[in-house]
Amino acid sequence: MRFFAAPLTLSLLTASALAAVTPLIPIQKSQGDTSGRHIVTLKNGVSQDTVLNALKITADSLAYKWSIINGFAGSFDSNTLNALRSNPNVESITEDGIMKIVGQQMDATWGLGRTSSLQKLTDQDPSHLTFDYIYSDETLGSGVDIYIVDTGVRITHNTFGGKGGRATWGASFDKDISLPVDFTTPLDVPPPTIHVPDVLMQDDNGHGTHCAGIAAGNQYGVAKKANIIAVKVLTGAGTGSTSNIISGLNWVKDNVKKTGRPSVISMSLGGGGNEALDNAVTALTGDGIHVTVAAGNDNTDAKDTSPARTPSAVTVGASTISDTAASFSNYGSIVDIYAPGQDVISSYNTDDNASKSLSGTSMATPHVAGLIAYFAATDNLAPAAMEAKLKNMCLKDKLSAVPSGTINCLAHNS
Repeated sequence: MRFFAAPLTLSLLTASALAAVTPLIPIQKSQGDTSGRHIVTLKNGVSQDTVLNALKITADSLAYKWSIINGFAGSFDSNTLNALRSNPNVESITEDGIMKIVGQQMDATWGLGRTSSLQKLTDQDPSHLTFDYIYSDETLGSGVDIYIVDTGVRITHNTFGGKGGRATWGASFDKDISLPVDFTTPLDVPPPTIHVPDVLMQDDNGHGTHCAGIAAGNQYGVAKKANIIAVKVLTGAGTGSTSNIISGLNWVKDNVKKTGRPSVISMSLGGGGNEALDNAVTALTGDGIHVTVAAGNDNTDAKDTSPARTPSAVTVGASTISDTAASFSNYGSIVDIYAPGQDVISSYNTDDNASKSLSGTSMATPHVAGLIAYFAATDNLAPAAMEAKLKNMCLKDKLSAVPSGTINCLAHNS
């Protein structure tokens, strides 16, 4: 009997001892660097001095005592920390993490300033480059490709990092040549029947460079670390056939499959309703590629305009610095969001430092393309979910003169 009695007695003693031990509360970890101190929060009504005196914590160990919360911060050795962790009067203990300011640009355009401001801008001069652009996510589109389907892009512009920077040529399409010119995969022996004019490797209009700068320029852009890929489908006159545009979109679709990177298309172009173009955009979003399109500048319902009327695209109307819907902006139920689009300064094609102020839903669209890239760098949602996120985060009912039946939703990075 004694053989079995000893283990039973030991078991009872162990259980009794365990019951008498107060469990240690966990120390909440801080992401990133810490000061080495700990922040101790006491339960409501508990005297700080009572706890400090009971544990013999001296003033030398303390950095702060507060009234705003019932707690204190200090440098504590492991024995003191364990005593605090087991004290029933302690609510929580956290590491004293290092905070830093959110990103801030102080020489931004009004469009960037409005994209990050919760209130109407006090400075109402759109020519100023003194607005504050505030952002909390420092990735700023890193690892995301923005395809500017337009007149081309001056890829050597300094706002993209100059030659060898973040802007590259993708492909050019023109009615005068029968095949696309692919600049990302040079041909070993180009077919002799294809003549590639120099104009196909530059922005001979300026519109595409301007849009690219708003989407991702160092000074003018929303997503300052995103890649810009130029897809030229419009001539220097700013026009191009629907077949050229569809060919450009087809190239983007294939290229995204090759890269596997999160991708956004910014398409500041449009015309009459065209089912084939609408279907091409639908195919892109079906493949997980985000598409932003301009609502148009005819002060009419966008329901008969392609690609603006495509349901799966994010269709963008233009707002002004005074928080009104721009008088030229198309409207209607197909418009998903508004963004700054009147008197917006951005890069231009005349030299590597050139800038210009332009107006249109063309300018509003790359604001939203950049915003999607900004979000997609850390959470690349499906296109429909990304559109829902944009609408959830937008500033609601801030704009005046929004036509009846059109969403009153101003793009914001929240």
